[in-house]
Amino acid sequence: MLTQGQRIKNLRKDRKLTQAQVAKALGVSDVTIGYWERDLNEPGGKSLSNLAAFFGVSEAFILYGKEEISNIIPASFGTRKIPIISYVQAGIWTSASDASNLEGNIDYILTDIGLSPRSFALKIKGKSMEPEFTEGDLIIVDPDIGPLPGDYVVAKNGEHEATFKKYRARGRDAGGNEIFSLVPLNQDFPTKHSDQEPISIIGVMVEHRKFRRR
Repeated sequence: MLTQGQRIKNLRKDRKLTQAQVAKALGVSDVTIGYWERDLNEPGGKSLSNLAAFFGVSEAFILYGKEEISNIIPASFGTRKIPIISYVQAGIWTSASDASNLEGNIDYILTDIGLSPRSFALKIKGKSMEPEFTEGDLIIVDPDIGPLPGDYVVAKNGEHEATFKKYRARGRDAGGNEIFSLVPLNQDFPTKHSDQEPISIIGVMVEHRKFRRR
């Protein structure tokens, strides 16, 4: 019979995840995951609930290896890995870009929403989108979705770094080209206009993860 640690390890390996990826999703250290898998410590309380929900099993399965009969289905934290990239990497993101093109150590965020293979995540920096978006928050962006008025988008304006702003459609010019503005939520920052400088949309935000700060 498998130990509790072996069950946790098997669940992780079945989903082809590393200890670090599971730890990031649960908000614990990868050392903690290692202790759980080696039966040096046991998850309890909220950690046990989150672990079971993450793997889509009951707490009873984690503890005893048996599923309890219940009318409640644990919510999944998500199994799709989205790479967290830099604003410089986002600025050069192309139709051929995906996680396989990235070099070095890559951090991922997990989600269960349907996204294109080129989707990526960015960590908010600066204050231009406060108060809705705070520095350190994470957003997931899908480059295969076209923007609608009011959407939040990642765009580039000829520089080597992307920017995150609210999309405002303004019609079309005489040549039929779409005119739009990129609007910051913080009024202390300037609005950018596509008819005044070259701007291209990289992708549309599809998920925002706001982190609690003390």
